[in-house]
Amino acid sequence: MRIRIRWAGHALEGALDDTPTAQKLLEALPCSSTANTWGEEVYFEVPVAAELEAAPKCVVAPGTICFWVQGSSVALPYGPTPVSEGKECRLVTAVNVLGRLDGDARLLASVRPGDPIIVERADA
Repeated sequence: MRIRIRWAGHALEGALDDTPTAQKLLEALPCSSTANTWGEEVYFEVPVAAELEAAPKCVVAPGTICFWVQGSSVALPYGPTPVSEGKECRLVTAVNVLGRLDGDARLLASVRPGDPIIVERADA
């Protein structure tokens, strides 16, 4: 299960794990949204509603594809956020881990608040 996230002439692909929330995201694709940033994290709303799964995380590796339940949003951390301790990727609340981006997640630093975001299946 692969997705592509596109914005302002850039794109990253990633692999989704086989989780209930990842399945819901796949069913909602393609979709478009508007980017928000918070420290070194990009997040954007998607038409998915989910509950926290069995092993939610607050601290993840850069490039982890996350789902922020409270904001119905995909969250893509690539470095520290305002609540991080040191260089960790700490999200504001626990999130469901959906998968992992391929390549250098620091490409997300080119995303600006308000940029249009398109999320689609990469295996189609």
